[in-house]
Amino acid sequence: MLPKQHYTQLIKQEALRLGFSFCGMSKAQFLEEEAPKLEAWLNQNRHGKMQYMENYFDKRLDPTKLVEGAKSVVSLLYNYYNPSEIFEPDELKISKYAYGVDYHVVIKEKLKELLLFINETIGEVSGRVFVDSAPVLEKAWAVKSGLGWMGKNANIINKGSGSFYFLSELIIDLDLEYDSAATDHCGTCTACLDACPTDAIVAPYQVDGSRCISYFTIELKEAIPQHMKGKFDNWIFGCDVCMDVCPWNRFSKPHREPLFAPADELTKMKKQEWKELTSEVFDKLFDGSPVKRTKYNGLKRNIDFILKT
Repeated sequence: MLPKQHYTQLIKQEALRLGFSFCGMSKAQFLEEEAPKLEAWLNQNRHGKMQYMENYFDKRLDPTKLVEGAKSVVSLLYNYYNPSEIFEPDELKISKYAYGVDYHVVIKEKLKELLLFINETIGEVSGRVFVDSAPVLEKAWAVKSGLGWMGKNANIINKGSGSFYFLSELIIDLDLEYDSAATDHCGTCTACLDACPTDAIVAPYQVDGSRCISYFTIELKEAIPQHMKGKFDNWIFGCDVCMDVCPWNRFSKPHREPLFAPADELTKMKKQEWKELTSEVFDKLFDGSPVKRTKYNGLKRNIDFILKT
């Protein structure tokens, strides 16, 4: 066995041991196909008020500008699927990914362990870990690494187990054996386009981020436009609609990460409790949660937008 094949196997085995569901490798190089797509998306202002998306254009497309001498991108998927609907259909809801502890914290620790393993087992390897917190086109790398294809809702879909996954990467200066890119299996299905409450999926594989419920409830810092009134389907943080209706998610398997389990207090929240939410209760309820990103005033704005007539 060639050294790079051996190293690849070692890394994939350790990734699975750490709890990742899938691990794939791709060559660290400029993303030629993605460059015009990203430029067009930005020019059409589909990022809305997310000004940070305009920054570091070159770095988003070239991993060697993020890690000097980078040779490989190790892409990983970490499952967060919870089959239990913890909110009743007529109650206010938050996205499944935010039920438990902030995934940035949980996954970054695991990636650091993986990088340490590489250094201890293979030798001195330079690299960085990325969990949705730097200019990396995670979905493009996941496709190239064979983890799944980009669905019509712009989420990565794995043929065997759906799309309820966090994406993350290691960019390292080590040659590895590279995987083949995943192929598309959306076919003629338009379930996600048909179900989107705000028509944010403007065409197959094209999402107008500035129309997405997740954008309005998390990214937007100012008042939510009144013309969106009545279109949020009771989502106060994020939205799962386009994934809930995806036929491939019938293959989703429950996650095995205790830190992603919802707190009992969260499962008991009803409209009246949300309406009366105080900053003290917010801090207690969402301690260490991704929901902290909205801050109390942001979540209260979302709640009032839905509940106030």
